[in-house]
Amino acid sequence: MTTAVFSQETESRFAVARAVADAVLFEGYVLYPYRASAAKNRLRWQFGVLVPPAWGADCDEHDFQHTECLMEPRTGATLSVEVRFLHPQRRTVQQARQDGSFEDASELSLPDRVLVPWDEGVEERIEVTATVAELDGDGITVPFSRPAREETELVHDAEGRLVGRLVRRCEEVSGVVRLSTREVDGPYRVSRLTAVVENTSTWSPADGTADRDAALPHSLVATHLLLCLGAGSFLSMTDPPEWAKGAVASCRNLHTWPVLAGEPGRADLVLSSPIILEDHPAVAPESPGALYDATEIDEILALRTAALTDQEKREARGTDPKAAAVIDLAESMPPEVLERLHGAVRSLREVTGSAPTVTGEADLLVEPGQPHVVMPETPWWDPEGDAGLDPARDEVLVDGRPVSAGSRVTLRAGLRRTDAQDLFLHGRTALVEAVLHDVDGGVHLAVTVDGDPGADIRREQGRFLYFQPDEVAPLEDA
Repeated sequence: MTTAVFSQETESRFAVARAVADAVLFEGYVLYPYRASAAKNRLRWQFGVLVPPAWGADCDEHDFQHTECLMEPRTGATLSVEVRFLHPQRRTVQQARQDGSFEDASELSLPDRVLVPWDEGVEERIEVTATVAELDGDGITVPFSRPAREETELVHDAEGRLVGRLVRRCEEVSGVVRLSTREVDGPYRVSRLTAVVENTSTWSPADGTADRDAALPHSLVATHLLLCLGAGSFLSMTDPPEWAKGAVASCRNLHTWPVLAGEPGRADLVLSSPIILEDHPAVAPESPGALYDATEIDEILALRTAALTDQEKREARGTDPKAAAVIDLAESMPPEVLERLHGAVRSLREVTGSAPTVTGEADLLVEPGQPHVVMPETPWWDPEGDAGLDPARDEVLVDGRPVSAGSRVTLRAGLRRTDAQDLFLHGRTALVEAVLHDVDGGVHLAVTVDGDPGADIRREQGRFLYFQPDEVAPLEDA
């Protein structure tokens, strides 16, 4: 077993997965509008926080992550593990005094930025390599620590005069990685890998009580694992083969979830993440850069960020270097890059080759070895694609009675699905505005609810509520 730097081959494999791993590492790091003064940036570090044991016992956060997954290692295989987390770094702002000393300040205002106190995140990596044979049974235990440190950065104004300084302090953090394997009973030779990451910090509140803000400097933030098997493969925990489903169901994953990482078609990499992901997650190729707010859409964030006032941009630039980079990105984004963010279609596949002509409204294109695909003469997204459909005149039978535009119905919302809005609409009466057909042959009723003060606006904009036929009942007097 070794904690030395990875080999070039292993490093290249981890590099494939790090784009997604970086997104996990900085998920929610700083949220739009990227200013420390924003309310949603005052409660930070939401994912993968491993707190000190002395504080975690009295809160809803945890001091460990427990990953279990299945793998099929070859003889002599090695396992490389990279633990990644952010080490919180508390930044304070100090103003220069005439006597050359410094005093704490709430901000330093400069022409291009406003510097304020802020918690930064320093990326940390713990690297472990071991043969799979070493992990059998009790496995190995690898302790790690990062020391406390303090750094200062002098701040000058546009004329070069010293106006203050930034003081950055990191507290000591320590932890341990435990790795072990057990062979699983079954038709094939499969091992269950267990990987545990724990915060072992001895810090405890001086008076027996402390808030989260006091515990965070001693925590491992956004903690996750990258696993690489030198020879062999991992099994998908999301979509395992039929013979392995029982073994997968018996695995215990606490505060994290392992998925296959890297390019599709290979299974030598796993990302165990505190954020739910699918196998082989990838960052969209259209994404222009990290925006640190994955709950939003890149296009919306870029437009909103570009629309911030100059004062708001100064505050964002002074909040964090990563926030400053987002501002610069939004301001310098070429129109063609912004246009790419508007949307992308990835599921359509062109079928080539000769196509026999069949009777009817469509040609059937057949590619050897592929499913039959029906290609209409006019694309379905063309409003003139099927002149035989008329939402204003079409009708559908509901409880044996024809329903069309102008019919009045009672809504029976929630029979098929659960939606919070259904609670308010169930039993309400509505006017059918149109009968619509989707590309899968389904029928939908566009309605406006009786008594809705915005019904006229909905008609003008074509923004209706939609229900399927079995979710309504015709009114007897309609």
